[in-house]
Amino acid sequence: MTEPINNLQDELAKLIDRYSGQEGVNETAIPSLFFIRRSNVTGPKHSVYKPSLCIIVQGAKEVWLAQERFRYSPADYLVASVDLPVTGQVIEASSDVPYLALNLVFTPSQILEVLRDSEIRSGKKENAKRAMFVSPIELSMLDAVIRLARLLDSPKDIPVLAPLFTKEILYWVLQGQHGGTLEQIAVDGSSAYRIREVIEQIKNNYETSFRIEELAEIARMSVASLHRHFKEVTAMSPIQFQKQLRLQEARRLLLSESTDAADVAFHVGYESPSQFSREYSRMFGFPPREDIKRLRENLTK
Repeated sequence: MTEPINNLQDELAKLIDRYSGQEGVNETAIPSLFFIRRSNVTGPKHSVYKPSLCIIVQGAKEVWLAQERFRYSPADYLVASVDLPVTGQVIEASSDVPYLALNLVFTPSQILEVLRDSEIRSGKKENAKRAMFVSPIELSMLDAVIRLARLLDSPKDIPVLAPLFTKEILYWVLQGQHGGTLEQIAVDGSSAYRIREVIEQIKNNYETSFRIEELAEIARMSVASLHRHFKEVTAMSPIQFQKQLRLQEARRLLLSESTDAADVAFHVGYESPSQFSREYSRMFGFPPREDIKRLRENLTK
């Protein structure tokens, strides 16, 4: 990396350190901007990434989307262009040099606004592509990111300037080597846009069983085309996608509430508690009761 990039990353690291009051994810005065701090490497953590840009300034991380691994560090940035259930793990961090990163959440409408106001739109409705990618960090983007983060030192400027700097950041992502992937998510009629509509349907109704023909109708595709494009975007089938959402929500409920595993199984859409237990164990490595006991013990350490 060049010296100007290193200098900006050093400044950004100091801002993240200053505004990260605790380990983990920290909200900021900019509603779409989050700072992350980890003083140790972590085990695998399951979550659903919203459409967002992730930049690391210290440390490194691996993210698994189904069986596909994405590794990124201060030399890169990662983008998720739709909601995606993932498994993430901080692989480089220490108390002396903690993992420091930021997450900037965006919406398809913000992408569309940039496309409308610029000349970078290709106009092509290409085949769907993977909705997660890693690209080399560039000075132009990092410069816009640091200006956004600096607004935390002048809160009165946030309402006016934060949307402008966010728009500039998205502009540079769209200009990058994977910009077409982000563009297609926002372009009405593209196969990626139609898959995003299916993802929204599954996400909003994850506890409800569906017929694949119903999803194909939403996507305005044949069943075969839906399967092909959905897997290209998410690296998994619609059923696998729904299963990940169900199990992640079940784990959250079990951890946050004193609820019986069978009740949680029915709540998230399983008709068979035994099937729920098998699939839960397969995803998280332990049966529900044992997994939650282990997680709670780790939280008290």
